[in-house]
Amino acid sequence: MTFMPWTSELELGIEEIDNQHKELVRLANVLHDEISGPAPQREAIGAVLEGLMDYTHNHFIVEEVLFQQHNYPETPAHQAQHNRFTGTAMDLLMRFEDGEEVSIEALEFLKDWLVHHICKVDRAYLPFFRAAFAQQAQATAA
Repeated sequence: MTFMPWTSELELGIEEIDNQHKELVRLANVLHDEISGPAPQREAIGAVLEGLMDYTHNHFIVEEVLFQQHNYPETPAHQAQHNRFTGTAMDLLMRFEDGEEVSIEALEFLKDWLVHHICKVDRAYLPFFRAAFAQQAQATAA
């Protein structure tokens, strides 16, 4: 069974964001598979953690640029969520680099955070962006 299956509940309907979320879910699953496998490899775990950090950081930048382009009013609160997660994920990576193992509890945190962030926090911006995209389309058509 997949640790974190991609489901339609995680889809927001913004292709670029959905594709990035799918990649984050894929990386979480790769990390889970490596940690829970019969012979976890520290080098592989470290590579996945670093890739997850990099990809997450780049994903947050994409979202935040979108916020700025459309003057999303909840930008500061959303950025604060991103910053908290980035701090927690960086702490996990640093502890791993200092010799700690990545626990299943850390993976559960990652999974819970991603699901909550996508389904609640990101979903909250959908009405705003749907209206902004519709307005853009009308302006382009005129």
